[in-house]
Amino acid sequence: MAGLFHLRRYGASIARQCLLQRGSTRLRPTPHASGPGCGLHTSAVLDRLVSFHLSDIGEGIREVTVKEWYVKVGDVVEQFDNLCEVQSDKASVTITSRYDGKIVKLHHDVDGVALVGKPLLDFDVEDDPEDEGSSSSSSSSDEEEASSKGEPAVAAAAGQIASGKVLATPAVRRIAMENRVDLTKVPATGRNGRVLKGDVLEFLQVIPKGTVKPHPTLVASPPTAPGKPVPPAPAIDLTQAETVKIPHFAYCDEVDVSKLVDVRAQLKAEAARHGIKLTYMPFFLKAASNALLQYPILNSSYDEPAESVVYKSYHNISVAMQTPQGLVVPNVKHVEQKSILQIATELNALQERGARGALTPNDFASGTFALSNIGIVGGTYTHPVVITPQVAIGGLGKTRVLPRFDGEGRVVPAHIMVVSWTADHRVIDGVTMASFSNLWKQYLENPNLLMLGAK
Repeated sequence: MAGLFHLRRYGASIARQCLLQRGSTRLRPTPHASGPGCGLHTSAVLDRLVSFHLSDIGEGIREVTVKEWYVKVGDVVEQFDNLCEVQSDKASVTITSRYDGKIVKLHHDVDGVALVGKPLLDFDVEDDPEDEGSSSSSSSSDEEEASSKGEPAVAAAAGQIASGKVLATPAVRRIAMENRVDLTKVPATGRNGRVLKGDVLEFLQVIPKGTVKPHPTLVASPPTAPGKPVPPAPAIDLTQAETVKIPHFAYCDEVDVSKLVDVRAQLKAEAARHGIKLTYMPFFLKAASNALLQYPILNSSYDEPAESVVYKSYHNISVAMQTPQGLVVPNVKHVEQKSILQIATELNALQERGARGALTPNDFASGTFALSNIGIVGGTYTHPVVITPQVAIGGLGKTRVLPRFDGEGRVVPAHIMVVSWTADHRVIDGVTMASFSNLWKQYLENPNLLMLGAK
């Protein structure tokens, strides 16, 4: 039904409330201004009840605990308003609204367990609920904007109207404009090729690639034999499934960090005066970043379907951390742009959030290289597993004081640390891994080089 109409009833039904319901469309009665009886008023935009499902938040997470609701039944919200905070064993995530509408049901109490893909709450919205992955503004906004410029409002298969205009809500356009993103270059996953907020965030690498799932209308389903049941797909941790396919290549070496021990001891007190806890890890990360500038292939990812290597210009170095929730691997963003103290500050912040279970998906997103300090728990050698889609990782052993010969042949005590590198042998060869390790080692054995700049 479209347009505007009134429905009147007379006689014995005057005292009754009039209600006409068909499918999921609910027409609401309103008193008519004149004459007996009651009127039924509706318009082209009809109220609809939709369920808001918990989307996949990555990291192989299948369930979360609802820690706090920011809304209650009866509240009216707009898209991108905060709805609740949920927590997994790896991260704390704030869930935002996809719709403009009224909250009619909360499916979980505080501390209740919510499953990915299952309803989280119900909305009474004034929009088309078919596309749960899209923003709630109707396509009429785009059509009106297009028609005001004399452009046709017919969507093409690629998600653009005939003039080349991309389908997206004003809110998504604002995010794109603020980040200088050309929406024509953003892969769309919404219904009829609409560009969603999540699509832009994936394009900006704020959230992991693949977080936003394509709308069913964009996914071709293979035909199945009539009458033959389709077995359910098993739940698989994608990270583990991809990792076992990688041909791992290992390389080990030892590093004399005696000079680094002295430098860190000199800087530790000064850092503390600025409220910064200075460990050895910021030096390891900065040395790795400097070496990655000379060997950028170790800061790449392997695109298996295209059989190509994707180089990354930024160094988001992942660091394995032990937390009360288990082992997590967040990353320090843009290490190539940061000083030792800035890296230390970010590491401390990640560890603090990890300790209280407050890491967010952005803390894990877009890692390009990884280091794991197994030496904290006493290990010397290790064989770390590459974190897909990265191609290399280093495992740092415990630093031990061991006898070594100095330049004059005398036996002297030295602080020796063993590093164990593992790489994707489809991309990294032994010479490249050894050359990178030698340069990284040079920076740590002569830490003053880190102060001279990376280039």
